[in-house]
Amino acid sequence: MSELAGGPDGSSRDAATAVTHRRVIHDELLASLASPEAAAAIERSAALIAQSLARGGKAIFFGNGGSAADAEHIAAELVGRYRADRRPLAAMSLGANAAVASALANDFGYEQAFARELDALASPDDVAIAITTSGRSANILAALQLARSKGVSTVAITGLGHQLDQLADSLVVVESSVVALIQEIHAVVGHVICELVEAEMGFAA
Repeated sequence: MSELAGGPDGSSRDAATAVTHRRVIHDELLASLASPEAAAAIERSAALIAQSLARGGKAIFFGNGGSAADAEHIAAELVGRYRADRRPLAAMSLGANAAVASALANDFGYEQAFARELDALASPDDVAIAITTSGRSANILAALQLARSKGVSTVAITGLGHQLDQLADSLVVVESSVVALIQEIHAVVGHVICELVEAEMGFAA
């Protein structure tokens, strides 16, 4: 598990081989997420988000690089719709405003950029959701620490080797250390959470 098999250097030489390798590895990773402990973590994460939204709070997502794209993607599913035809849900992604993100990084350092934006926007009714393949990025850790200091619920979706045990009220871990694989499975986790949030809030697909 958690390896990209292929040629001697780990690469695939054609699309069919690459897809076959992905299918096998994805099956293993998804099976691990269906285990009682991992599934319970996903359900806790969805429940925290649904509870926040039900009491008038918002879901605040954030991540770096590909995880930033995942954060925007899942926020969009909630503001728009995932499967249910329902009202828009309050969700946003930190760092999406280029002027804000660049100003904070320039003036306060990138390590504090998410924390600074979160401090401006978050209230105790909200939930902060970090999406991070490594779980060790300084700006992710700083933002989660800030969220906890404000009484904001925290969720983290990550991979192996993370440093998030004391920072997340709910922690979902993909059992891999390969960034590409973690990102691919994070997309599935995000969609499952959206599905559960809609169900938890009583929206029928």
